Amino acid sequence: MTQPTPKLTVITVVYNNVSDIERTLLSVINQTYANIEYVVVDGKSTDGTLEVLKRYETRIAKLVSEPDKGIYDAMNKALKLATGDYVLFINSGDEIYAEDTVAKVFECAPDADIYYGETEMVNSQRQSLGQRRHKAPQQFTWRGFKYGMSISHQAIYVRRTLTDLYDPRYQLSADIDWIIKAAKKAKTIVNTHQYVAKYLVGGTSKKKHRQSLVERFNIMQAHYGLLPTVFNHFIIAFNLSLYWVRNGRTND
Repeated sequence: MTQPTPKLTVITVVYNNVSDIERTLLSVINQTYANIEYVVVDGKSTDGTLEVLKRYETRIAKLVSEPDKGIYDAMNKALKLATGDYVLFINSGDEIYAEDTVAKVFECAPDADIYYGETEMVNSQRQSLGQRRHKAPQQFTWRGFKYGMSISHQAIYVRRTLTDLYDPRYQLSADIDWIIKAAKKAKTIVNTHQYVAKYLVGGTSKKKHRQSLVERFNIMQAHYGLLPTVFNHFIIAFNLSLYWVRNGRTND
C-alpha cells in the first residue's frame, strides 16, 4: 500500500541577501519530493534579491514583497499563507541538506506531529564547519530546550495545526518559544537520524548576542520557571566552558 505524501509548506523569508538567496531557492525547488508548497516573503529588498526571486517565480507558490517589522513579522505573514500539512522554515542563506532530504524525512514514519534531524554549519564560502555544538537529542520533548536550543529551526518539520504565530515580544529568539509551544502539543516526535539542513553562521542573533541571551532567558523562565532556569543556566555556562576548553586544545 502506498504511503500518503503529506503536503509540506517550505517558508523562506529574506531581505537584501542577493548573495545567498539563489542557493536557498534551489535547495527547495530541486527537491525530489513533489508535494511542496513554497512560500517566500521578501521585505521589499533593494539589492537585486527581488529580481532573483522573480526568475524563479513559476516555482514559488506564493511570493510576497513588501516592508515588514522584522524577521518574525515576515515569518508570521508566511505562516498565514501556508496551507500545507507541515511547515518548514528555510530562511535566506540556509539550505535543505540534499535534494532527497524531504522525501527521506517523510519516509521515516507516517503521520508524526514533528520530524527533526541534524544540522550542518557552513560559512559564507559554503565550507562545512561540522555539526552544531548542540547535537540533536536522540529523543526530543518540549522540556529538552531547557539547556539550550538542541534542534535548529531549519531542521524541524512541524504539523501546521500545532503552530502558533511568533510572539512579537521577542525580536531575536521567538523561534525557541515557537518550537517549545509546538512541542508541548505534539504527541509523536520522530528523530530522522540524518542531516536535514545546512545553516549559514553569523545571523542577526550572533550580531546582537546580549539581547538574544536576555530573550532566551525570559523564554525559558516563561516555560520552565525562574529557579529552574537560573539553575539550568549555570549548567549551560559550565558546559560551554568545557566545550571551549576542549575546542581550544583541539586547535592547538
